[in-house]
Amino acid sequence: MSKRVRKAVFPVAGLGTRFLPATKSVPKEMLTVVDRPILQHVVEEAYEAGIEHCIFVTGRNKAVIEDYFDMAYELEDILLKRGKTKEWQALKADLPKPGAMSFTRQQAPLGLGHAVWCARDIVGDEPFAVVLPDMLTMPRKTGGKRCLAQCVEAFETHGGNVIAVEEVKPEETHKYGVVSVGDKSDSTFEITGMVEKPPQGTAQSNFIISGRYILSPEIFSILERGEKGSGGEIQLTDGMKTLAHDQKFRGVNFDGQTYDCGSSLGFLGANVAFALASPDIAPEFRALVKSLLNAPQD
Repeated sequence: MSKRVRKAVFPVAGLGTRFLPATKSVPKEMLTVVDRPILQHVVEEAYEAGIEHCIFVTGRNKAVIEDYFDMAYELEDILLKRGKTKEWQALKADLPKPGAMSFTRQQAPLGLGHAVWCARDIVGDEPFAVVLPDMLTMPRKTGGKRCLAQCVEAFETHGGNVIAVEEVKPEETHKYGVVSVGDKSDSTFEITGMVEKPPQGTAQSNFIISGRYILSPEIFSILERGEKGSGGEIQLTDGMKTLAHDQKFRGVNFDGQTYDCGSSLGFLGANVAFALASPDIAPEFRALVKSLLNAPQD
């Protein structure tokens, strides 16, 4: 029987150049969607999927991420002294268990595959998840499972390796990693091929890799070779293509919506979607959006 997926790797070493100047001093993963950083949202998704240990692959000027998941003695003391019990309880609720988070450095920006490889010693010899923090997911139905939970469920059913995918317009496939679709089973399908950012008009399908993976530890020995692909970087997709020669891959077409917070439109869309899903502010926010849409245009 396959081992359970207990650990998740979060590659957070990127520079966030598409959000300059905001990311000059604030990591892009710490930009807020409604009331919490993007990274907090994806960590919560990991916990919901049963992940017990979060591994962050960081870079220079990302120390604030480690601080965020630590105690803030002065702030907590002030909140208690001022009687802000609700806010204090919220901070304590988000605090991870001791030893449940690890941090390691990717000293040079050599690609996603290299970032994942940097976590090899912490992951060890067991299947693990990879969660791209730029991608925020929301289930289609209220109370439904988010993307990583659906991937873990597919892994527990089929074993092997699992990749979350979603459909895009055919003219957009050249921007992403794309998979080829084989035999379907329940809500998943066999992946028969992968390519990173294919030239426009050459993709075998319109299913793109959408930022959630369950991988076997054998991927590390492949990534260790340091073979460079698209953009002169060590690509995770290339490593998975090699692994697919010996192991099966399945695609999970996520039943929900994914927001790419690495782009301005995706980030704004995530804020709107999560605000409308928050019962505390949704009614007033919906009215605000309607008033903005109905305002006279110059």
